[in-house]
Amino acid sequence: METVSTVTAPAAIGPYSQAKICGGLVYTSGQIPVNPANGMIESNDIAGQTEQVCVNIANLLEAAGSDIEKVVKTVCFLSDINNFAAFNAVYEKYFTSKPARSCVAVKDIPKGCLVEIECIAEL
Repeated sequence: METVSTVTAPAAIGPYSQAKICGGLVYTSGQIPVNPANGMIESNDIAGQTEQVCVNIANLLEAAGSDIEKVVKTVCFLSDINNFAAFNAVYEKYFTSKPARSCVAVKDIPKGCLVEIECIAEL
């Protein structure tokens, strides 16, 4: 098992890794819309936050030796299910291979974010 760490995605804010590689797959931790360059959440709307999360995932997968086209499964968390359509409009631009997905509304996401995505990808 290998730990993935990169400055091009947000640093872990707890006792976990950004991602792990095991058995030919990359497992990412949930990514929130933090800009890794400055540690800030720069957007207050679901579209902007989803865009940043997708960029973070793409950067993390690249650091692991994979890419967003190799994602086989995502798990998506929304703070408000009413944001589902706007979230999908951005999500579908990045996840063009249409991986398997779960998408649920949750009570809270760290740092008051509107969206968090985790994924599993092939190397």
